[in-house]
Amino acid sequence: MKKQATPPTTIPFGKEAFEPIETTEIRWLGNSGILMNSRGYCMMADPVLEGFDLPLLIDLPIPADEVPHLDNLLITHSDNDHYSLDTLKKILPVTKTAHAPIFVADLMKETFDYPATGHAIHETFQDGDITVTLTPADHLWQNARSKPDRVYKMEDYCGFWIETPDGTLWIPGDSKLLPEQLEMPQPDAILYDFSDNEWHIGLDNAILLANTYPKADLLLSHWGTVDAPDKDVFNGDPEDLYDKVVNPERIRVLAAGEPFRLNKH
Repeated sequence: MKKQATPPTTIPFGKEAFEPIETTEIRWLGNSGILMNSRGYCMMADPVLEGFDLPLLIDLPIPADEVPHLDNLLITHSDNDHYSLDTLKKILPVTKTAHAPIFVADLMKETFDYPATGHAIHETFQDGDITVTLTPADHLWQNARSKPDRVYKMEDYCGFWIETPDGTLWIPGDSKLLPEQLEMPQPDAILYDFSDNEWHIGLDNAILLANTYPKADLLLSHWGTVDAPDKDVFNGDPEDLYDKVVNPERIRVLAAGEPFRLNKH
């Protein structure tokens, strides 16, 4: 059985991470979740702060019921390691707005009676100094099951291109590699999934993506969180990247909760 790579020890945080600052900071929450504080504008994407259905390798950096407020919440798709019912139940009451693909927004309305806004792929919205565009993703694994609960479509999944006063963060989301993902503008940072899995980008294509954007900081995600050594989707190892990625110093092996300052390149 393969031993799983693990990140540095979690750095817990509390309400101080949500207070106004003069920069943009990103904190990895474990798996594919982040908190972004951009000059006091606080946003989470795909937070799973409780309710994982598998044991964990790390401590999560903040309990869901200690999140004081969010200006925005982004959800890429409805898998439970991105769309956590237990987490959403506690953070939606302190969340001003939420945005997602139309299918996911409809789920939030039905389940939580929360007025989430659904968007088509490539649609852009703005909130204050933050501009967000939905980018395409291909993660149709549910349709391969013997009895899918519905027929899933490409537009049910997305990534997010996030423009802040201090730089651009791209969250490609869970996705096989798409040609369009190699034709984006140069981002300043990428929330970087390098899972070597057929329904994710795969290691070779993850390296291709990284080298297509040689200036982008790579904030490693979808790894080092779930204790599931037999599941390749959770078993990325940063050591597989260093001798294959151009400018390997930009590989950011963050601890959960550790602040990373976003900078324009």
